[in-house]
Amino acid sequence: MKENSMINIKMQKALNDQIGEEYASSYLYISMAAYFESLHLNGFAHWMKVQAEEEKGHATKFYDYINQQQGTVTLNGLDKPQSEWASPLAAFEAALHHEQKITKLINGLIDLAIEERDFATNIFLQWFVTEQVEEEANATEIVEKLKMIGDSKHGLLMLDSILGQRK
Repeated sequence: MKENSMINIKMQKALNDQIGEEYASSYLYISMAAYFESLHLNGFAHWMKVQAEEEKGHATKFYDYINQQQGTVTLNGLDKPQSEWASPLAAFEAALHHEQKITKLINGLIDLAIEERDFATNIFLQWFVTEQVEEEANATEIVEKLKMIGDSKHGLLMLDSILGQRK
């Protein structure tokens, strides 16, 4: 890590760790897309592919920020993501739990930025706070719809069609 960095070593490490978490999120969502494709639920798969791309974008935001602050980006390895779920509902519940985990990590980064008196990083992280509210709300909405649908194949296919329209 660079000595002339505008962010300290502790903050850099935490932000680099978050890059890994964002790529792991992308990897998980691609795995979920593959699961949905195996069920011929291509709309669900499409939704997850869009989500995976969004997560890569989040990783890039952290990457760019570290570089803008004259820091050093370091990438870690990714663990193999889960690849099977008991049902579409179980997969989306897992996605929701994952987003809740990411929210806690973002909140932890903000706590660290405050502790380190790193005001620039704190401001940078506020975008992610807003994003996580949206991420959790989107996943929760789909979980709740899947619960309403229950065992209805017709309802599942209707939701599949709707999710396939995500941009």
